[in-house]
Amino acid sequence: MPRPPDPAVRTALIEQAAAMLVAREPVTLRALATRVGTSTMAVYTHFDGMAGLWGAVRQEGFARLARRLADVSSTDDPVRDLAALGAAYAANALEHPALYRAMFDAAADLPDPEAAGAAFGVLVEAAGRAAGAGRFRDADPVAVATRQWASGHGLLLLVISEVLPRIALDEHVPAILTALFTAAGDDPRRCAASVRAGWG
Repeated sequence: MPRPPDPAVRTALIEQAAAMLVAREPVTLRALATRVGTSTMAVYTHFDGMAGLWGAVRQEGFARLARRLADVSSTDDPVRDLAALGAAYAANALEHPALYRAMFDAAADLPDPEAAGAAFGVLVEAAGRAAGAGRFRDADPVAVATRQWASGHGLLLLVISEVLPRIALDEHVPAILTALFTAAGDDPRRCAASVRAGWG
């Protein structure tokens, strides 16, 4: 009987492919297998070839992000929760920088596109709770979540690329989130306190 696919090899192939992509190294079947210490057949066993591998790389990035966001507990302060989700998002990107950059490469199709949208949906839900609680007045939760994601993503890419130091996140994210949420209708002082509690 053939041996079942090894999940550890699958993970190693995904992480190595992402690292090589970010380093602008040629990602060939042979080079990838050599780096991981496996056979070229392993890429076909786990992904049916290189095209499947690239989709899996993106999917793994979103899967890890979803797990990190799921660890953020909801509280009775939805503005604090939005900041905490932002902190979790940043922590995931810093822990898996190569996967984070690769997951937004739309050249490869996602096997499960809805799973990628689920991470954004968590932000929208929290923004909707803030609107329902009267913290955000006349603000579209999707618009608030989009602005939070876009601003955070841009700053994180600058940090991951080492254009800005890691401390730039703590220096700028709370101010950005406070400005965004205040523009959505929150009280400035209350908003700042909530953001500080969530970013933590």
